[in-house]
Amino acid sequence: MIATSSSIRIDSESRIPKYQQIINSIIEDIEKGVLSVGEKIPSINEISEGHYLSRDTVEKAYGQLKKKKIIISVKGKGYYVARNVSQSQTKVIFLLNKLSNYKLRIYNSFVNSLGPDSQVDLNVYHCDPQHLINLLKENTGAYDYYVIMPHFKDKELHHLNYDQKVIKSIKEIPAEKVIIMDNHLPDAGLDTAAIYQDFRMDIYQALKEGIARIKKYEKLILVYPDKVIYPYPSEIKQGFKKFCVEFGINFEIIDTIYPDMELDQHDAYILIEENDLINLMKQIRENDYELGEDIGVISYNDTPLKELLGITVMSTDFKVMGETAAYMIKKHKKEVVKNVFNFIDRGSI
Repeated sequence: MIATSSSIRIDSESRIPKYQQIINSIIEDIEKGVLSVGEKIPSINEISEGHYLSRDTVEKAYGQLKKKKIIISVKGKGYYVARNVSQSQTKVIFLLNKLSNYKLRIYNSFVNSLGPDSQVDLNVYHCDPQHLINLLKENTGAYDYYVIMPHFKDKELHHLNYDQKVIKSIKEIPAEKVIIMDNHLPDAGLDTAAIYQDFRMDIYQALKEGIARIKKYEKLILVYPDKVIYPYPSEIKQGFKKFCVEFGINFEIIDTIYPDMELDQHDAYILIEENDLINLMKQIRENDYELGEDIGVISYNDTPLKELLGITVMSTDFKVMGETAAYMIKKHKKEVVKNVFNFIDRGSI
């Protein structure tokens, strides 16, 4: 079937603006399957002449449909349907800095909490500021909400909280349509909703909560990965140092768990990456040390496997983070909320 100007429904008696009637007619036909993705739609001239409308009216309708990425124009050929749509659905683009177990738990919680009346498109920008900027520009006006996890890296693979060019791109989106997740950007001047972790104070407060158990060890060692593809916030190190200095804890920061570590009894480790946790646990067992007595272990970010193995953790609640962001969208809230962060003692420290 080839769409014609007669398929565009215009009610001359309606108080709805004519350009909006064109938009509604095309979207309705896409929803019902009358128009399919890739199908050509009538030209501006065809609708203008067929319905005795000014070109400006039709151009306004097509301009808005193009801005929402519902139609595209091909030079010399005309206009085509670009994607499926649903007027009843809330359209959300979810911009994730990396694919990981933790990030996907937030995403899945968000999607499940938002429910079936929403369309959520997941995009990963791999901590690359320019990639995120491009995604924002490509999708300007196409979504009702933009959920962004801002974690970046520089050429030396150092973590960056924000990039000035990214902030500029975010500010071009209406503030009420943006939700910042996971990271806090207090100096960016963004007037948007946010649900975040405070990486510096979260680890400080969690260690403070577990200080009675930590004090029985002679040294506390943070295994903070350096020069990794997806770097971790340096605020984790800052909060760790703050705790150790204030409470007189002997400490060390290393970048990984090496083979044949010089393990000493009465040392405790804080591990961020799961590979380091696995390597340390193997060496503890090989040396017949008792976990939680000879060697202490705290892992950063909880998982069901860590719970099963009885590993003490410091972790934000990923499920709650996703639920909170979804709640803000459903209730049209623009709040700034620090997500809960827990010290969960399971006997490995």
